[in-house]
Formats: sequence, C-alpha cells, structure tokens
Amino acid sequence: MMNFLNTLNGWVWGPPLLILLVGTGIYLTIRLGLLQVIKLPLALRYLFVKDEDDDSGEGDVSSFAALCTALSATIGTGNIVGVATAIKTGGPGALFWMWVAAFFGMATKYAEGLLAVKYRVVDENGQMSGGPMYYIEKGLGNKWLAKLFALFGIFVACFGIGTFAQVQSISTAAKDSLHVPIWITAIILTLLVAMVTLGGIKTISKASELIVPFMAIFYIVGGVIILIFNASAIPEAVVLIIKSAFTTTAAVGGFLGSTVMMAIKNGIARGVFSNESGLGSAPIAAAAAKTKSCVRQGLISMTGTFIDTIIVCTMTGLVLVVTGAWSSEFEGAALTNYAFRMGLPVAGIGQYIVTIGLIFFAFTTILGWNYYGERCVEYLFGVKGIKPYRLIYIVLVGIGAFLKLDMIWTLADIVNGLMAIPNLIGLIGLSGVVINETKMYFALLKKRELKAVDYAK
Repeated sequence: MMNFLNTLNGWVWGPPLLILLVGTGIYLTIRLGLLQVIKLPLALRYLFVKDEDDDSGEGDVSSFAALCTALSATIGTGNIVGVATAIKTGGPGALFWMWVAAFFGMATKYAEGLLAVKYRVVDENGQMSGGPMYYIEKGLGNKWLAKLFALFGIFVACFGIGTFAQVQSISTAAKDSLHVPIWITAIILTLLVAMVTLGGIKTISKASELIVPFMAIFYIVGGVIILIFNASAIPEAVVLIIKSAFTTTAAVGGFLGSTVMMAIKNGIARGVFSNESGLGSAPIAAAAAKTKSCVRQGLISMTGTFIDTIIVCTMTGLVLVVTGAWSSEFEGAALTNYAFRMGLPVAGIGQYIVTIGLIFFAFTTILGWNYYGERCVEYLFGVKGIKPYRLIYIVLVGIGAFLKLDMIWTLADIVNGLMAIPNLIGLIGLSGVVINETKMYFALLKKRELKAVDYAK
C-alpha cells in the first residue's frame, strides 16, 4: 500500500502541479501589481480595525471570526510537524521554498477570498455557503469541475488535513511528553470535537476566536526566546537555508542528504499543507464573513498566509536550523520537540511549548476542516447530508490516533494536490473578475479619501 501511495504522491506532486501552484500565484501577483506587498499594511489594518458598515452586510460571523476559523484550519501540525518533515526530507533549503510559495500564495489567497464572497449563496438553513465549488460553477459555469472540487474537499477533510494528520500528531505528543496513553487521548479528543463541531460555524468560530490568537502568541513567544538565546547562529542559519535551496545538501548526522528538487517539492508541498494557499479551503470560511466588500475580505484572507508561513513556519524552521536539530535522527513532531528542548532547556520548558502548541494547533485545525468538509457535503448533497457527515467525521477523529505517520502524510499530500487542481483552474479562469473588482474597489477608496480631504479643508 505504501509503495502505491508513494507512487501516486509522486505523480500528483510532480512538476506540473508545482508549476501550476506557484505559477498561479506569480500570474496573479503580476496582474495585481504586487498587491501582497503594497496593500499588506492596509490588509493588516483591516484585520484589527472594525468596519461598522460590515455589521449590516450579509454573512454568519465577523470578518475576524472568519479569518480565525480559516487560521484555525491552517495553523496546525503543518507549522510544527510539516516544517520539520520538509526540512528533514528536503534539507534547510525547503524553508526557503516555503517562503517563495507563501509570497506568491498571498496573491492566490487574496483572489480566493474575493471570489468566495462575490459568488456565495444562502443555503436552506439560512447559512452562507461559498468557496471554489460556487465560484467555479457560478463564475466559470463549470458544474462538473465544481463537484470534483467538493468531492476532493471531503476527502481532504476526512482523510487528509482535517482528521488523521492532526489526531495522530496530538496523540503522539501527548504520549511522548505528557505520558498520556493514546486511547485516552483519542476518547477525550473525540468528545471535545463532537461538543464543538455539532454547533456549526458559529460555535466553531467562537472557539477559534478564543484559541487561535492565544496559541499563536504562545508558540511565537517561545520561538522568539530561543532565537534570542541563539542570536549569533541566526546569520549562519539563514545563509545555510538560502544556499541549500539551490544546491544539493550533503548527508550529515541523521540527515540523509537531499537534492534541489527534493527541497523544492517538500518546501512547496508542506507550505501548501500549512497555509493552504491555492488549495481552496480558506475561501469556504471567508464566505461566511459579514461584509459588504469582497475585496476587503480578500485582503483580510491574504493575511492568513502571511501569519501562517512567513511568521509561524519561519519561527519553527529557524529554531530547527539554529539549534542544529534538523540533522538529528528525530523526525516529525519529535524533531521540533527536540529542537525546542535544546534551545530552551530550562526545566523542560521547550518541549512543553511544542506539546501544548501542537495540541492547540491540531485541535483547531480539526474544527476548521470539519466546517470545510461540511460545506462541500452541503454543496453535493444538500443540508440533509450535514448531520451524517458530522457523525462520520467524529468517528474518523476517534480512529486517527492509531494510524502510522508515513501513510498519513502521504495520503494527505495526495488528496491536497487533487483538491488544488480544480481550484487553481477556477482562479486562472476568473482572474479577470479579480482584477476588475480590485480596480473598482481601490478607485472608489481613493475617491472617498479625496472627498474626506476636501471636507476637512
């Protein structure tokens, strides 16, 4: 089975998909005039400054809550286990390619959020439904491609990012650091997931608003402390990361060596697993936001990739490299745990930062992906399919703790790649809509600013 999955994974994540993923981001970056750089300050301001007009807009939750829901799904094991796996397999250079994918992915995430709000609909329960399946159908007029995306979305939720990878990471961390038996972790986690997910988007978003900011700050502060203690090693680590991105990394310690292609493949694949730019998941949450402007929500959505990869993943990657842990015999969560333990050895604080961070990261990812899968089910089968889906999802969470790591990550990579393909086709096909909406919004914004200046005079 593993041989078959590895072969399929190699085919799915071959050069065509890597080119399509990064190429879509490059294409949108050019057409949008480096919007992810020029408009990032505005996007961050929108993130923290509430627009009163949006309260009267359609939607189920606030724009910030929608972003937290999206971040709850993106800031997960990819930031701890995914980065460690990428560097362990592809060398330090994999982190550089994660940066590249994230930079162009910000433009992709912007387009996804914009289109999600523009083409969203209200379902039979009165809730907002949106995402790639809707903008592919309503915008491109291609219903079969939309259904294909929704089908792959359910697979990713149930067998990829949503359940197995997260549950296995939580159970392993709890067993290794807190000495909690796997079966106990599985029971507790299943009950907690059931309590939150059965309440729908409003309950999930409330939980995400409480947990996401706390868990991100907690983990980042821990990483910053380690980097301060190892500040002298940072310049050398950055040089190694950049150099390894373009040259073969030789075997050293427990690291078996890697080629440039391995660094590129692992960096981009794990980057997409972490920030989900181009995957088409985050716009499903963005569609639930209370807002009158699809462009505004697109800008807010864009900050998700910046926070996830440019900040959190970079923190993990630098700690792995500056401590030298990347070349040890450990892998996955154990590798990141080892790096933090080395970097912050006082009373075992380092390993607890990783363990607690991993548990919170993975738990919120399970919640977010439950909602993504639910919206895909609703698109294919109507609201009658939601309750059966939620029950199946909860059962899968319960059994995820007992699966093997290699099979989980390989399976997650495969379904991730398959989900991205129809979404990227939709983004390229609707790029003209994205450009027009963007131009109109900023022209109107400029006009309002000029009026405000005239009024002040």
